[in-house]
Amino acid sequence: MKWRKLGLLGPAPQSHEWCASHAMLPIPVDRPDQGIIRTYVTFCDSNGIGRPGYMDLDRETFAVRRMSAAPLLDIGEPGTFDENGVLPTSIVSLDDRHVLMYYVGYELGTRIRYRMLTGLAISEDGGETFKRHTTVPILERSPTEMYFRCGTYVMWTGEKFRMWYIAGNGWVLINGKQLPEYRIKYLESKDGSCWSPEGELVLDMSRKDEHGFGRPWVVTTTTGLRMYYSVRRRSLAAYRLGYADSIDGVAWDRKDEQLGLDVGPDSYDDQAIMYAATINLNGYTYCFYNGNDFGRDGFAIAVREDA
Repeated sequence: MKWRKLGLLGPAPQSHEWCASHAMLPIPVDRPDQGIIRTYVTFCDSNGIGRPGYMDLDRETFAVRRMSAAPLLDIGEPGTFDENGVLPTSIVSLDDRHVLMYYVGYELGTRIRYRMLTGLAISEDGGETFKRHTTVPILERSPTEMYFRCGTYVMWTGEKFRMWYIAGNGWVLINGKQLPEYRIKYLESKDGSCWSPEGELVLDMSRKDEHGFGRPWVVTTTTGLRMYYSVRRRSLAAYRLGYADSIDGVAWDRKDEQLGLDVGPDSYDDQAIMYAATINLNGYTYCFYNGNDFGRDGFAIAVREDA
């Protein structure tokens, strides 16, 4: 693949305390009837606690036309699984009014650094406001997925919900710091809220320098499915991007070296690149992504030039 970077487009507005920095995990949703791409992101307050918002980008120029004035969902009550952060990773539009938001609930630990489980929020006004489906995770911890059941990408087929997500049960010490180990697993659901306690392993760490994956993003192709993902590398202590193709969404053929979208040369992505999310517009494929420090400076966009 050949990509041309268009630059940094989504810095945090810094207009309120809840959106003081970052614009993490971009989720572009095309709204041609409104002439916009609604891009859901996670902004951080001055303490690094994330809350979801959105930026409406002009569909032709990518200029920011509107931003959410308040968090779409606040952090959970003390003691809940999302008391230290709410980070959306997948948006499913069921119709013009009903929208599902799958998010990471961030919970600090004492004997472990943190735990990340998945919550669900529902909008009945087209994605302007959301309410929690429940105050507990829809992907609760289980014996084989104790610490991480998060980073979901969910697809509605019209008959069932398909989910690819990050699952982990351990930590690894790298440069004196405990970092998570996790793999990509797969689940199906009839209603989008009830899921099994353990998923099927579909993408494992197969290279010596890897210790985990970031949020997958799955799209339909002419031959099946394509998954974009982030790969945590031990030697770099940072993410790089990869992708894989599949016929059925379960057996995947990794093609990381063919992606052609890497770090640099700009200062916002010269050390790390992660959280790819693609969208097709006017015959072109655009990739929304984060750079250094998990999107500290915002999100960027690249356009594919060879297809």
